[in-house]
Amino acid sequence: MNGTLLHVAAAPFEAAVSVPVLPQGHRSRRLHGHSFLAAVRSRDGAALGERLREALAPLDYGYLNERITVPTDENIARWIREALAEPAIETVSVQSTRHQGVDIDRANHAHLWRRFRFEAAHRLPCVAPGHPCGRMHGHGFEVILHVNQDLAAADMGIDFDRLGELWQPLHERLHLACLNDIAGLENPTSEMLACWIWQRLHEVLPELSWVTVYETVTAGCHYDGRHFRIWKEQRFESAVRLGNATPGDARRRLHGHSYITRLHLSSPLDAMRGWTIDYGEVREAFTPVFRELDHHALNESTGTDGDLPALLGWMRERVAPALPALDRIDLYATPHTGAILHWGEEGPALPGQAP
Repeated sequence: MNGTLLHVAAAPFEAAVSVPVLPQGHRSRRLHGHSFLAAVRSRDGAALGERLREALAPLDYGYLNERITVPTDENIARWIREALAEPAIETVSVQSTRHQGVDIDRANHAHLWRRFRFEAAHRLPCVAPGHPCGRMHGHGFEVILHVNQDLAAADMGIDFDRLGELWQPLHERLHLACLNDIAGLENPTSEMLACWIWQRLHEVLPELSWVTVYETVTAGCHYDGRHFRIWKEQRFESAVRLGNATPGDARRRLHGHSYITRLHLSSPLDAMRGWTIDYGEVREAFTPVFRELDHHALNESTGTDGDLPALLGWMRERVAPALPALDRIDLYATPHTGAILHWGEEGPALPGQAP
């Protein structure tokens, strides 16, 4: 299979923590607690979730300062990486809340992110007549600010609260507004909105690496100051039997999942329409494949063993000819177990189903 295959597993843990390196008066210096979510991306998928849960066991319902002197999200991720001690692991991620987290790679390069939300109306004036987005409508938009930093041995990168301070003036302009009425957003596509946010933040936040805009919970756009990436999420309900699982593994029996897949595409901006590819076109291109997957037994409909790498390869063969800009597919059998196949740029991590 051409491309890079990464296995993904995640597991939650509950813990108390205080962060002593923060300034006096900072709320996170006080003893408090989080429902953490840890995740790993690895080239080796064998029992990955089980190995992660075993590594997290000493942290669950514990006081992190007793094991990690300065328990920032960054240092927690490093501790998990050392506890796993596996060379196949590419990144370890820690979400301390649903809205913020960090990914650490083997070189201690950190990707921090924080998510924000605003409610707004918009219409797209450059779409074809009859297109639903040409009508005035609204969304609960979500924006993720991504920051990349080489931390070396530093305990933490930019404080998440600093990202909140920088976002607040933009929130005041965007929240409960009609985006078309804002200068520079006369054609407020996801791409144009991501670019507008980038232009207003990058000068004051040079570490900014990506701006992500969720127009809906199943579609969005990334912008890094140079080019755009979009994704469209689809779900299908299917039965499967993993015949290549080890003897005694319950997955050898016929069972099923509510699968989630994300299609990622990189494409130049259409200057006239203000987008790269219409999310609706992505959905239409995937529809024939969806019909072969949804409410079917995957071993029969795909002719594969039914495991995630095989399904990803099968999906790429079916979808890529119709979507030349496609360069990555994510597939999750459960919210915390999945795989990623990419043959272009991997792009930034997304919270939620995967880091």
